[in-house]
Amino acid sequence: MKMERYIRAIAGTFILISVALAWFHNRYWLFFTAFVGLNLLQSAVTGWCLMEDILAKLGIAEKNGGQAGSGVPGTPKKAKR
Repeated sequence: MKMERYIRAIAGTFILISVALAWFHNRYWLFFTAFVGLNLLQSAVTGWCLMEDILAKLGIAEKNGGQAGSGVPGTPKKAKR
């Protein structure tokens, strides 16, 4: 699985869990939902994602899919031959 899919799955899981906790336990869990949303927005703007760094260090997935020109800002594109 690619890094992007892991990150989307983790973010979606965090959001669903925090909404369920807000519904069944305490509404302040919605702050966690907002935190995840802000991190997704920050990642889209800057191109840096903390979860990506964590997954890469754990060896779960390679950062940028291990390919140059993966569409991530700041990565060089492969030269066409």
